[in-house]
Amino acid sequence: MNGIEKQYVIDALAEDSWRMFRIMGEFVQGFEEMADVGKAVTVFGSARLKEGTEIYTKAQQLGGALVREGYTVLTGGGPGIMEAANRGAMEAGGPSIGLNIDLPHDQSPNPYQADTLAFKYFFVRKVMLVKYSTAFVVFPGGFGTIDELFEALTLIQTRKIKPFPVYLVGVEFWRGLLQWLQGTLQRAGTISEGDLHLFKVVDDVSTIPAEIEAYYRNSTQAGFNLPW
Repeated sequence: MNGIEKQYVIDALAEDSWRMFRIMGEFVQGFEEMADVGKAVTVFGSARLKEGTEIYTKAQQLGGALVREGYTVLTGGGPGIMEAANRGAMEAGGPSIGLNIDLPHDQSPNPYQADTLAFKYFFVRKVMLVKYSTAFVVFPGGFGTIDELFEALTLIQTRKIKPFPVYLVGVEFWRGLLQWLQGTLQRAGTISEGDLHLFKVVDDVSTIPAEIEAYYRNSTQAGFNLPW
């Protein structure tokens, strides 16, 4: 190894060491900022679904309903469905938090957040959303939304976390995914029939806050069992 190669290795190791400290710093900041968040529900969905669409309106209505039930609304902090949920929460006079992520195309925080946390690393933000959420509500979205969904389902399936309610909003949107899970994965034996009951698919969001409340009331008496 010549001198240039040695210097490259030294620089790479130094960068990895600093990266480790940046990651630790994000975890510490997140834990400190979120420590008193109370009971919260995370709402996921596409940044591309704008005001005026039916699904935006549903997310906005859900944000307000969750606040009225006593929940803090958590989102990824961006536009679209995230904005709608934060907006509904803020308009209802309740706490609304956005956990924003630094992206190459500059995802700016939406204006309907009482508190905003910024993260560089997706996996740190995932930890915060799972750790401080009592339920996930997943609206139509793209790769990021589906990534968050399956992260949560995997943690519940493998019992790395206590199970919590997971809702998919939009029966028609999720139909193809459900058919693939059942017709391909379950048929091949790579998931069980019970895995398909780790989440609930709905069109009506009005019952979600009360169902989450009922889930936690019942779980204190009968163990953590999903309500469907």
